[in-house]
Amino acid sequence: MQSLTTNDYLVFLLYFLAVAFYGIWIYRRKKTVEASSKDYFLAEGSLTWWAIGASLISSNISAEQFVGMSGSGFKIGLAISTYEWMAAITLVIVAVFFIPVYLKNKIYTMPQFLQQRYNKTVALVMAVFWLLLYVVVNLTSILYLGAIAVSGVSGIDLTWAMWGLAFFAIIITLGGMKVIGYTSVVQVFFLILGGLATTYIAIDQVAEHFGTPGIIAGFKQMLTRAPEHFKMIIPKTDPNFIDLPGLSVLLGGMWIVNLNYWGCNQYIVQRALGADLKTARTGILFAAFLKLLMPLLIVVPGIAAFVLFQEKTGEFASISNPDASYPVLLNLLPVGLKGLSFAALTAAVVASLAGKVNSIATIFTLDIYKNVFKTDASEKNLVLIGKITVIVSMILGVVIAPHLGMDKQGGFQYIQEYTGFVSPGIFAMFILGFFWKKTTSNAALFATIGGFLLSVVFKLLPGWVDLSPLYSIGFAVENVSTHVYEIPFLDRMGLVFVICMIGMYVISLIETRKGKKPAALEVDTTMFKTNPGFVAGSLIIVGLLVALYGLFW
Repeated sequence: MQSLTTNDYLVFLLYFLAVAFYGIWIYRRKKTVEASSKDYFLAEGSLTWWAIGASLISSNISAEQFVGMSGSGFKIGLAISTYEWMAAITLVIVAVFFIPVYLKNKIYTMPQFLQQRYNKTVALVMAVFWLLLYVVVNLTSILYLGAIAVSGVSGIDLTWAMWGLAFFAIIITLGGMKVIGYTSVVQVFFLILGGLATTYIAIDQVAEHFGTPGIIAGFKQMLTRAPEHFKMIIPKTDPNFIDLPGLSVLLGGMWIVNLNYWGCNQYIVQRALGADLKTARTGILFAAFLKLLMPLLIVVPGIAAFVLFQEKTGEFASISNPDASYPVLLNLLPVGLKGLSFAALTAAVVASLAGKVNSIATIFTLDIYKNVFKTDASEKNLVLIGKITVIVSMILGVVIAPHLGMDKQGGFQYIQEYTGFVSPGIFAMFILGFFWKKTTSNAALFATIGGFLLSVVFKLLPGWVDLSPLYSIGFAVENVSTHVYEIPFLDRMGLVFVICMIGMYVISLIETRKGKKPAALEVDTTMFKTNPGFVAGSLIIVGLLVALYGLFW
């Protein structure tokens, strides 16, 4: 039933009022006479490790996961969890190697890093790239998928749902990163609580349908009824190989997806840039542990919905779009808990929108407005411009979102593929910029622009050349929708990344031999030392990942 009862609405309202008043209290308690731009955008020095970790998760876990990834769980199965589980080990790598470089060199935005390491042109080009990516791909997808969830549970019109989410996100974002960071702690708690409740209900529905009561019996039924949905490595013959191409998820493009997202992404890294190194690392490690839990909250319910869909059970029989599976599950929750879970999901969407639009405002204000339009802007003026940018970008997101075709491709895969058009070049530019002092600005421009153009070429290549001969070596697969052989987008990303690295290496060598001296960052090996507690936590994460992949290989 696509509606909420009066009690559900009361729970929903109480939840949002509690979060809103907590946010106002945080804002007023930490408000200075005149907020600086760094304090507003980064919450400099005021976020604790648990606030950083919770903010990372609440900004990352949104409709993209609860709706999009759950839909991929319905369609593909547990294999989609590789995005979450590999993110855990990626976060450890970022905490050890990336964050120290940013903090040591006092880097607050990603374009600032590029200007400091390369030059103003590279920074400006990438700032524009990031703004377009964040608004046209990320912001719109969060709005659209979030609206699908809201509409699917409450019956509210999709467009009105988008405007409502945008409005709530603007209110939170205008308070700055402090409010976003601390309200995230509350939201993550209820997000996990609501997610666990939905998972329990989903598995219980399976158990009840097959007459085998109990959560363990229900999970065993899922393993029996959909064994192909519990394989982490997809074979070449599977139609979903185009989305998750076998061992490439462990050895290829998936590393680029994760390392670029968690280590070179303003939207994510911003949460740790205002803290000291120990606090930032502890917060990131906390987020890594939470990532291990996410497939249980997100993917498993999607698989349960698939099993019930196969059995033509109740509302599950009418699922025509995999992304609708999670809203159908939410509708099964009892009164009150449904309202709380709906509130937690909505809050997750709002928190993710707030984090994303805050990053958009940060990049536009500090890296474009201040550097290009008004170099002498006051702190008060920068904060004002940031707030205006929040409102404008959110309106653009709502207007653009319905026209991008996410309903046809699947929201989660849409985000991954189109973000992947710029990820390989960006990651190549960052990784060489960090650790190879000879990398030049022209090499960085090659990776930025050339990487994007190469991604477009490889995407369009099947329309120009028959790629079926590559099928035998697992480098091309038939798209079941178009019956055209394509290179899976994760493999395309890996290929573009390798080309970018080689191109950057050659260009840099040529230029340095001609006497060009790049502006290297301050990096030394002592920066990468970690304390025993961090090492122990990291080893636990690695052990758990090995066990999970071994169990569901």
